[in-house]
Amino acid sequence: MSKISHVSSLSDKAYHAIRGLIVSLELAPGAVIDDRELIERLEIGRTPVRDALRRLAQERLVEVYPRRGMFVTGVDVRELARLSEVRVVLEPEAARLAAERANEADRAELGALLAELDGGDGELMDLDERIHRAVYRAAHNDLLESTLEQYYVLALRIWSIALDRSQDLEEAVDAHRALLEAINEGDGERAASTMRAHVQNFEQAMHRVLLTV
Repeated sequence: MSKISHVSSLSDKAYHAIRGLIVSLELAPGAVIDDRELIERLEIGRTPVRDALRRLAQERLVEVYPRRGMFVTGVDVRELARLSEVRVVLEPEAARLAAERANEADRAELGALLAELDGGDGELMDLDERIHRAVYRAAHNDLLESTLEQYYVLALRIWSIALDRSQDLEEAVDAHRALLEAINEGDGERAASTMRAHVQNFEQAMHRVLLTV
């Protein structure tokens, strides 16, 4: 492995690790980011960690203030509404494309996720995340996949904040059953309309919860 590709690999590792800390709220909204502490914690060098933080700043998970430092971005209801406006357009398109383009391997993965839903096993947030990302991959459009990945992560952090306060989340995840069935049956229009309703219901459920926080 060349030196450049090695640094890139470490940067990706640092990015996913720090993003995970932010989404899980281990690094809470508004928290100060100590890059030296992250370097020690992750056992990754300064350059990959700083590359990862720059990337997270571009994705609106980290804020940088000259002479003050870096902070985890806050979360508010207005951001949820803006996220929903973007996702309600792009997510249905990804579902439609997945129904049209999914190959045998994609359908096998989606079928396994459907079996998990039917079995009622697994942690809800993790299952929802794996379903969305499987749909993005099955759309076979790398630009759409990377864009939706960014917005999904922002929505996922809001879900983490609201998870213990909402009674609607199990229904939101369960709605994916119809989505996965539509994709595996190649019904693009039904897949798109199901995904659209899911995103809208998610936004409404989270809005109700955040208003009570």
